[in-house]
This record gives sequence, structure tokens and C-alpha cells, in this order.
Amino acid sequence: MIIEEVLKQRIEGMKNEKGVYITPAFPKLLYVLEEDNIKKGSKYYYLTKLAAECTAKRMVPDYISEKIMLQLKIDKNGNGNCYPCMGCRSFLTPYVDPKTNKPKYYGRFNQGVVTINLVDVALSSDKDQEKFWEIFDERLDLCHRALQIRHKRLSKATSDVAPILWQHGALARLGKGESIHDLLHNGYSTISLGYAGLYECVKYMTGHSHTDNGKGKEFGLQVMQHLNDKCKEWKAAEAIDYSVYGTPIEATTYKFAKCLKERFGVIKGVTDRDYITNSYHVPVFEEIDAFEKLKLEAEFQNLSPGGAISYIETPNLSNNIPAVLEVIQFIYDNIMYAELNTKLDYCHECGYTGEILIDEKLEWYCPNCGNRDHDKLNVARRTCGYIGSNFWNKGRTQEIKERVVHLDNKDEE
Repeated sequence: MIIEEVLKQRIEGMKNEKGVYITPAFPKLLYVLEEDNIKKGSKYYYLTKLAAECTAKRMVPDYISEKIMLQLKIDKNGNGNCYPCMGCRSFLTPYVDPKTNKPKYYGRFNQGVVTINLVDVALSSDKDQEKFWEIFDERLDLCHRALQIRHKRLSKATSDVAPILWQHGALARLGKGESIHDLLHNGYSTISLGYAGLYECVKYMTGHSHTDNGKGKEFGLQVMQHLNDKCKEWKAAEAIDYSVYGTPIEATTYKFAKCLKERFGVIKGVTDRDYITNSYHVPVFEEIDAFEKLKLEAEFQNLSPGGAISYIETPNLSNNIPAVLEVIQFIYDNIMYAELNTKLDYCHECGYTGEILIDEKLEWYCPNCGNRDHDKLNVARRTCGYIGSNFWNKGRTQEIKERVVHLDNKDEE
């Protein structure tokens, strides 16, 4: 009943200053796909149909596959677990409370993230494979030291710095003045090794995309495995739960791209854009079928246990809910966490509802009346995991403009 009402409210949207219902950026909604809601005729399938309608119109909810998550998130007792992410994509590692011998997720936390720019590692190696792995380890050591600094600073904190978190039950129930040190070890909290630009890294080193099901993909999986091996090594030595995390780089994508151009110049297919590709994602400009994309990215998502999310770009599917349901079914069977990106914007000048476009100068405009005033345009796009509605920097705007549609809305001819 509560789920149904939340979905109905989000489908309706939120009124803007003109009284028009638009897509709100928050709160983010998650919908867990389970045996009792994924099959036609199942008890709660009506809620999944409602969720599909909501996704088609408002880009949420995002979908967690209980089936896949139970296979991936296995605790020390050998049991699979299903639980929500923190924020847009950050997942805690499985943890069993030593006092109760039961899994615990709510109330735990993450200590922070440091991100490695994989593109920089590749370009610094000048395509020398041996040198690549050497530089990779040097940069990972630098990330490790940065994470240790963050951890050590937190370890000096007491519960008094934030009583609502540490004393009153949000994260713990410690006494006044008590150290939070013990909560930073042995799996209660996690700390994240982030990464960005896997596509560009692989493209430079192999000449292929990691979508090639060959040399590029093999190298990409090796890079991801190496990140996990390092986290495992650090965890064993320090009893701190290091975990690999696909950093969202909402605005940092532009910063990274500018730094790469300054250091290495413009390299076709690698540094010739004002953004780098998020985490393990298929680059936004690469033509690929929605189901092929999700299937491929599932292999890389499995190697990003600290957090990751996949998506597909679609046109407005409000009139094609069966297509949305087909994607949802595929998510349930193939990938732990994914979402659909659609477009339904609003122009205050002429009342147009549809997709607000981006011109060659990366300026937003209404295709109906030509309005370019940001204050009179309501635009909602998936920045990375969260929905953004305040416009974006040059790099992210170019990335949004170059996104190809992975699922069309046409009948087969």
C-alpha cells in the first residue's frame, strides 16, 4: 500500500512555479525485483507494472535484482543478502554482527573514497604493458596512502563530533566522548578505492573497446581484477574493509579530461572529449543494444563490489510500458543494479513537454520555441546515478549530448 502510493505520487510529479507537474530530482527511489513481483500473475506484479510506468515518466525507481544480489553478496555464514545501496551506488560489503551472528546493513557506513584515474595510468605508460602495471601499482600505492590518511583522521574522532550519528543510534550508540575507532575496522564500515575511465584506458592500451568480447574486454577485466586484488591485500594487512567503487565523477569528469589534455595533449578516441567515461561503462557514444550493454556491464559490475550502477538510454517510453517491463525482467535475470534514462522536460515559455535539446555550442534550448533561458527550462537528466536538474559543466553537458539511445520505441519492420 505504501509502495503503491509512493509510486503514484512520483508518477504525478512535483509542481514547478507555473503549477506544472515535472520530474523531481529527489528523493531517489529503489525497487527490489523479487520472485513475488517479477512474474506475471505473481502477488505484487501490479506494483512492478506501476514501477515501470513511473520509470517511463520520471526515470525512477532504479532496480535491484534480488536474484543476482543473493549470488554476489554472500556473508561469512554462507548466506546471500539483499539490501539497498547508500546514495546512488555505494554498497556495503556483507557483514555479520559478532554479537548476534546475524547480518547487519542498516546503521553501517562508508569512510570515504579516493579515485584513481585509469586513463592517466595508461597514457603515462606510453602503451608499454610492463610499464603500465608498474605505474598502476605506484598510483594504487598513492591511493592507499590517501585512504589511510582519511582513515587515521577518522580514527581520532569521538562520538561527540556528531551525537545524532554516534550516540543516538543513526550509526551507533556510543557513550559521550567514546572513540569511533572500533567501528572503522573488521568490516563494520567500508572504505572505497574509486576508479574512472576504464574505457579510455583499455582503448589506449589495446586499440579496442572493452565491449569487443576479445582483447579489449580481457584487458579491462584484468584491470578490474587487479583493483580487487589490491583491496584484498590491504584488507588482510589492516583489518579495514577496502572495496572497489565505480566513482560517479559527476563534475570531476570535466576536471579529469582537462588535466589529461594538459598532460598528454589531444589523442583521438582517448582525450579528444571534455569528459572521460564513468567507471566501467560502455562509452556513451558507442552504438550497442540495451540488452547487450546490460549483459556485458554485469561482468564488470561484479568486480565493483563497493558500488556501481549500469543504465540504458531510452526515448520517452510512456506509451510503451511493455518494453520497460521487458528491460526490468532482463535486469532481474542478469545484473544486480541498473536503471533506465528517459527524457521528459518542460519549457516555461511555450509549455512544451518533451526533450529539451543541446546545440553544437553545448547550450540548452527548447526545440519548439527556441527558448534558451535556463531559468525558464525544467531539464532532468541522469547525471550518473542521481538525477540532476540544475544544468551541468561543459564536460558533463557534452557527455549528455553524445549519449546514444540503446532502446528505440519503434516496431520491428
